[in-house]
This record gives sequence, structure tokens and C-alpha cells, in this order.
Amino acid sequence: MIGRLNHVAIAVPDLAAAARMYRDMLGAEVSQPIDLPAHGVSVVFVVLPNTKIELLHPLGADSPIAPFLARNPSGGMHHVCYEVDDILAARDRLKAGGARVLGDGEPKIGAHGKPVLFLHPKDFAGTLIEIEQA
Repeated sequence: MIGRLNHVAIAVPDLAAAARMYRDMLGAEVSQPIDLPAHGVSVVFVVLPNTKIELLHPLGADSPIAPFLARNPSGGMHHVCYEVDDILAARDRLKAGGARVLGDGEPKIGAHGKPVLFLHPKDFAGTLIEIEQA
């Protein structure tokens, strides 16, 4: 059901500093920051030959990333994102298998302009999973 790894998301306390680190120290191609008010985050994409790293920073106090950074002030891995061909079929199969879909269970448009859903980390070995329609 899952396809390729789309990205690994890392929550960071300072988006500009994290972007500089990837660009200047690691020599990576780094996008400009993108504000996603519907998701409560600002993101920067680090482009790699085989996937992307998504650097996440809270966009306001109500951001879903804010509590994560409160528990992990230095930042850390937040989630992994896998591609699926049909997000609704994937959602229905996951729910039938007992997985919990976060939110209202309906896909939202993610940072790449495609439908996404998040799956409860307790159902996936402690890892928050995002699925994105390819």
C-alpha cells in the first residue's frame, strides 16, 4: 500500500538557523520558508537525491508543533511521510485494520498541495505517520 518515502519532518526551534545548517554545513539545496497557516507551521524543504527533509517551526502559539518543541526544546524528528496512490482507499484500509486517523479523518491539503492524513503514533511503534496522495 505505501509507496516511496516522501519526507522526514524535523521540528526545529529556529527555522532560519536549521536551514543555514543544512545549506552551509551539509551543502544541501534548501527552499525558502513557506508559511502554512492551515497547519500552524512554517516549513523549509531540504531537497535530497532520494527524498526530502521537512524542517517544521510553529506558526503561532496554537501550532501543533509548539507542544512537541516544549517537550523537546532542541527539536527532533516529528514524523515520516509515505506516499500512497489513493488516500481514501489507504485511509479505509488502515481504519479497517485498527489504525487511528487523527483529526476528523478527512484529508487536508498538505505542504506539497496534495491530500494528507496523519496516523496515531501509538499504532506505528511510536512514530507519527503522514500519508500523502502521490
